[in-house]
Amino acid sequence: MFTSHECYVKSIKRLLPSNYNIVLSEEETINLKCRCFGLQLSPRIYHSLIRPKWFTKFYIQNHIQRHFNFSDKKVLDFGAGTGANSTLCTPDHYFGIDPDSYRIEFAKRLYNDYRFETFKGNELPADNHSFDYILIIAVLHHIPPEMVYDYIKEFKRVLKPDGRIVVIEPCLFEKSPISNWFMRTNDKGDYILREEDYLNYFTKEKFHCQVLKKYKKCFFYNELYFSASL
Repeated sequence: MFTSHECYVKSIKRLLPSNYNIVLSEEETINLKCRCFGLQLSPRIYHSLIRPKWFTKFYIQNHIQRHFNFSDKKVLDFGAGTGANSTLCTPDHYFGIDPDSYRIEFAKRLYNDYRFETFKGNELPADNHSFDYILIIAVLHHIPPEMVYDYIKEFKRVLKPDGRIVVIEPCLFEKSPISNWFMRTNDKGDYILREEDYLNYFTKEKFHCQVLKKYKKCFFYNELYFSASL
């Protein structure tokens, strides 16, 4: 999610023969090359393969809706990607942000009633104490730990005093060596952590964390679902 589009496109062009040709649009050609070399998928392919509606509903939204009601609540979706979780909210109460401008533009086209914005750096494009909830779905394991702490401070700034952060991340579980190996080998995120390490991100900034569920996703993924509040 946080990989530079320009960098991976340049890398692919260097690796492929100059006479490489295929009957696809330029965007599709580049995207398929990226997939073959284990690099980032295009927003359209990512949304279709990684975030189809049934998958998002079953593995993410159903869990969240069992614990939280976002009706009339302002929600910040940190690392919104292609906007798959925007439908948890009404358009006028949702704000999705992501550093990947290509995914944000795709989300704007797909969910045109919702608000999405690209952001750069560590400062979130939001006012102080302006959100009831912050969603963080499969994002932290893409971010170096030293950067996560800067974002945690920003979450404190934009969250209302009684607000909550909702987090779902792939997690390394004890006595789960096969799943741990699979996630480390196949996931694009370099920072899949143990439960206590994820929670420490927040407790070090005086958040109180509550683990809501630990579950399997697609046989090989371990998921940690928790909330954090001040």
